[in-house]
Amino acid sequence: MKKLLALITLALVLVACASEQNFRQARIEVETGNEEQGLARLEQEVKAHPDDVELRNYYLRHKQASAERYLALGDNARGAGALERAAEAYGRVLRIDPQNQRAKSSLEALRIDGEQRRTLTEANEAFKNGQVAQAQDKLRDVLAQSPQNKEARALSRRIEEKTVKETLTPKLNAALKKPITMEFRDAPLRTVFELISRQTGLNFIFDKDVQPDVKTTVFARDTSIEEVIRFVLVTNQLERKVMNDNTILIYPNTPAKSRDYKDLVVRSFYLANADVKATANMVRQLVKTRDLFIDEKLNLLVMRDTPEAIRMAEKLIANQDKSEPEVMLEVEVLEVGSNDLANAGIQWPGSVGIGLQGAENVPGKITGTEATHFSSGLVRVTVPDPMIVFNLRQQIGRNNILANPRIRAKNREKARIHIGDKVPVITTTAGATGFVSESVNYLDVGLKLEVEPQVFLDDDVGIKVGLEVSNISSQIKTSSGTIAYQVGTRNTATTLRLKDGETQVLAGLISNEDRRTTGQVPGLGDMPVAGRLFQNKESTVNKTEVVLLITPHVVRNIERSDVRLEEFNSGTESEVGGASLALPPLGTPPAPAAPIPAPVPPQPAIPSTLGSPAPAAGPQPQQR
Repeated sequence: MKKLLALITLALVLVACASEQNFRQARIEVETGNEEQGLARLEQEVKAHPDDVELRNYYLRHKQASAERYLALGDNARGAGALERAAEAYGRVLRIDPQNQRAKSSLEALRIDGEQRRTLTEANEAFKNGQVAQAQDKLRDVLAQSPQNKEARALSRRIEEKTVKETLTPKLNAALKKPITMEFRDAPLRTVFELISRQTGLNFIFDKDVQPDVKTTVFARDTSIEEVIRFVLVTNQLERKVMNDNTILIYPNTPAKSRDYKDLVVRSFYLANADVKATANMVRQLVKTRDLFIDEKLNLLVMRDTPEAIRMAEKLIANQDKSEPEVMLEVEVLEVGSNDLANAGIQWPGSVGIGLQGAENVPGKITGTEATHFSSGLVRVTVPDPMIVFNLRQQIGRNNILANPRIRAKNREKARIHIGDKVPVITTTAGATGFVSESVNYLDVGLKLEVEPQVFLDDDVGIKVGLEVSNISSQIKTSSGTIAYQVGTRNTATTLRLKDGETQVLAGLISNEDRRTTGQVPGLGDMPVAGRLFQNKESTVNKTEVVLLITPHVVRNIERSDVRLEEFNSGTESEVGGASLALPPLGTPPAPAAPIPAPVPPQPAIPSTLGSPAPAAGPQPQQR
């Protein structure tokens, strides 16, 4: 029976030791970052020992903490758009706690985010390919699930802007861009347009002030009908207005007619970064727009001008409305100091006093009787106490004061740092009536750093640095009792240009103080060897150096616009933003177009060929 009890006791001890070993191993795994394996081991131990309160509490506490940490990591990754890292973090939460509802809902939201991202990609591609209706259908599904989706709302805005522009400015039929070949010499203008109308289906409406006897000459090969019409009008001081896809109004190109026929558009520009006043000045100078309204509170610019001028202003504002560059400056300021104080030697009394004192105990006073009966009892000798001092002292110190601020600053904006104290300085003022008043001003003492960064396009950073290190060296008390301070200062100012992440060290602000003092007994201290017994030497060496390390990190730089926004056609002096007079470059030679038959002249025509002299009598149009 005793042997059985001993065996049971031994088994229980072994089980307890094994459980303690597993618990210790699990704690090591959890605390070193291997939460999944450690918590799995702890879960097994909890199932094996359900009555162990300490084990169960430790398991539940760390299980909850690990789940919360990975949920926070997943939320941050999802907010940054890193869906794969977010899914991995939520998956680890479910491996730790399979019943965590928040992780399950987050994974479902990730799945929806992935589907919406794919849908948005397809919508962007459809919009680029001109399939506006298909892009709108896809956007409608995304916005129905996530009405606040920024990418979907931005794309919807672009589609709406394009639709509005097409509505406001009608365009001619795309068939008019097909190339043709036509030749007319001194033909009536209206006759040319009549022939074009018969062949293309275009409707031409002429203003009453268009002269009926205007003649034109056209020799065009492989040129679109639209370009031919435009150049015929330009060369005859005429202008056109597109009424719809197949109707054109033709009128004289005069200021009065332009005011009557030119459509004006109102456009509101909400500026995100640019200053609205500077932008308005730019639009006035380059686009020659006079109808401008600005709202500084909303940073809004409202413009009223022709559609061509509005398009030009859009490009100018898109090229200017950029976010300002920002840079993070990592600064380390070290004040390295050392001091060495030594005081060694024998300090003898600097003075010995001899005096007389009579029976009245008044120093320096004796009676006549005492003077006639002078004795050594009247003599008093005074020496310091202690009379001899042996100095044996040496003090060595090292100090390293460090400041490590991080400053985020905008381009060409000053940033300041002050690490130290504000010392009160009291100023006393006495009035004519005798009234005395005191005012308190504060003096900045310590480390003052001023930086002004300039971020360049190649991620170089120019920095204007101003550094000042000051301290109170002594206090001076004036005759009126006011305390003044003597301030020691070291400052430097320089301009640097560093690459992103490059560290520059500014050092050399050194303060070096070396003082040596010797006190000795006159005469005796000058003896060759024994003179050391009558000397006391004191030396003080203080040395401090200020070191500045500065490292710029570009947080955001200017994103240059496309080349089409940096350089584009701005029209002519008379029509800002209008179409260029140059013809578009020809690509692959098109197939020969069908010739336009010449109109029947009112009088007999003499045949001519291209390049032959013009006939002397009457105009003769010829085409092929």
